[in-house]
Parts: sequence; structure tokens; C-alpha cells
Amino acid sequence: MAITLSEAAARHLAASLAKRAGTAAVRLSIKPAGCSGFSYRLDYVDEPLQSDSVFVQHGVTLMVDPKDLALVDGTEIDYGRNGLNDVFKFNNPNERDRCGCGESFRV
Repeated sequence: MAITLSEAAARHLAASLAKRAGTAAVRLSIKPAGCSGFSYRLDYVDEPLQSDSVFVQHGVTLMVDPKDLALVDGTEIDYGRNGLNDVFKFNNPNERDRCGCGESFRV
């Protein structure tokens, strides 16, 4: 099982982590939300949980709870411009559908 970070996503996350003293990593999680069922969530982590799956790429540590890993296995996280906003883009091969606004997805 694997999660990958693009260089652009890793640069953005590394810059954010550098501003947060004591923050060790970023956690990717899935939360029930939106009209399609789930949404992605990125949070800063001061300490990993023993059960976390850990992925290190481009100098950034990404953690995923095992209960969420099956839903995001194979996902590439990218970062770039979408219209006027800079956003994270989740390219998840497990997605079956995405809501019209792009805020939630279904597996």
C-alpha cells in the first residue's frame, strides 16, 4: 500500500511544517462529509500513533490511520492552482464518483 506526494505538494507541506515548531508530520484522513460520502483531510501531527502507516517522500512524513488506508491506497497528492486558488489535488484510483463541487467523493 502506498500514498505518494508530488514534488509541489511536498514543497508546500515542508514549508508549512517549517513554520510549526514541534510538528513532525502531516496526517491524511478520510471523514464522512458532503453529498458523495467522504472528504479528504490533512492535519498537522506532533506525534505519530503507533498504528499509523508512515510514508516519507521528498523529506515530508505523511501518516495514515490503517482504517483509512484501504480507501486511499494508491492516491497521489498534488498541489497546484485551480482557478484563483491554490489547492491540494487527490488523485485516488479508488474513487468511483465525486460530487459536482469536488468537495467529497465515493469509493
